[in-house]
Amino acid sequence: MKIYKYTIIIGIISLLSGSLSPVAAVEEAMDLDTLLQQVRQGRISESEENKARESEFKQEKANQSALLNKARQERAALEATSERLEKEFEANQDQIDELKHDLQQALGSLKELFGVLQTAAGDARATFDSSLTNIEYPSRGDFVTRLAEKMGSGTELASLEEIEELWYEIQLEMTETGKVKKFDAKVVLPDGAEEEREVLRVGVFNLVSNGKYLKYDMETQKISELLRQPKDRFVKGAEELSVATAGFIPFGLDPTKGQLLGQLVDVPSWYERATTQGGTVGWIIIGLGIFGITTALLRILYMIGVGLSVSGQVRNSGNPSKSNPLGRVLLAYHENKDIDLESLELKMGEAVLREVPKLSRLNTLIKVISVVAPLLGLLGTVIGMIVTFQSITLFGTGDPKLMAGGISQALITTMLGLCVAIPTVFLHSIMAGQSRRLIETLEGQATGFVAQASEKQHQAPAA
Repeated sequence: MKIYKYTIIIGIISLLSGSLSPVAAVEEAMDLDTLLQQVRQGRISESEENKARESEFKQEKANQSALLNKARQERAALEATSERLEKEFEANQDQIDELKHDLQQALGSLKELFGVLQTAAGDARATFDSSLTNIEYPSRGDFVTRLAEKMGSGTELASLEEIEELWYEIQLEMTETGKVKKFDAKVVLPDGAEEEREVLRVGVFNLVSNGKYLKYDMETQKISELLRQPKDRFVKGAEELSVATAGFIPFGLDPTKGQLLGQLVDVPSWYERATTQGGTVGWIIIGLGIFGITTALLRILYMIGVGLSVSGQVRNSGNPSKSNPLGRVLLAYHENKDIDLESLELKMGEAVLREVPKLSRLNTLIKVISVVAPLLGLLGTVIGMIVTFQSITLFGTGDPKLMAGGISQALITTMLGLCVAIPTVFLHSIMAGQSRRLIETLEGQATGFVAQASEKQHQAPAA
């Protein structure tokens, strides 16, 4: 049984090594002495390999102990160095603190002086950045910034030259504030193009070129012409100042350095208020106003001409003319003066009635316009308030600008309605008075001629 087991083991080993075939392995295993000899040789070989490995392990263990000892020595040296450096650092820190203390004592009142100097440098930088003189002296701000940073670090002090330089720059700003000075610079026109122009700087308040006000953008450092100029009286002063060489010139100065001027030019004119803020209702009111006022003025002029013709006809009643209402009424009298009195009276009345529509034409239309205009203004007010409340509903009352559009429309349309109604009512009164006087003149003349005919007819039977 054991021989069988050994035979199987020998066969497997041979198969794995590839040195013997299965049949040869079985035949060789049949020899027990040979098998025993092979087993002994294998044990001896394994024993020698194990000894070599143990020797190698012992050698490596000795090397590792040496490396460990070396690492411990290095760590001890580094720890000693660290302790030495820590002591040196603490000693240096103590020395620095002592030196700072000595420095503070040595500075004494100079410390306050340098603090004021640092504050002055910071204030000067802010002033220079927002000043119009920065256009001519753009590099001075860098010096003031470096000086402020140097003083703020606490490690360096300003030199006497730097203090004098700061003094000079501040004095320069004060001097330039009171000057009216010309210099060449690029100006951005309203169409976006740039043009080299002669710019007039009025202190640190305004810039003027070619009689127009300019503005300076601190962020982009560009000079641009205002899209809208202020009123003519301000522009006229700017034009006179641009060409003046001496003397005193009236000039619109903006002490806020452009803010007040910007708000002033943003104020809409009456035309802009009426045409843009009034909306559709505003345009309708303006159209009615133009039509009504123009028509009323033309009718008044016409009635004045008719009145002059009628007055001339009154002085020359014996020679009636068809070119005026009274002449046409008198023609009716001369054509029918031989008929009976009652028929003549009817004829004269008919002639007067034919002239009445011509003399009172368009009076009713002007009256209607004078009534409708304020009603349209009230309609625009209601629409504007609706827009206002819609803005309040959507955005709340936090920003008044959101409600300004609706309120402007409400007020502008009311104003337009009243501006149309007041003159049209006045003109209608003039038109109605003129037509009424002419009609009364016609009626009076017609009645007079009828009365004259009646007297003639009563005198004829008496004769």
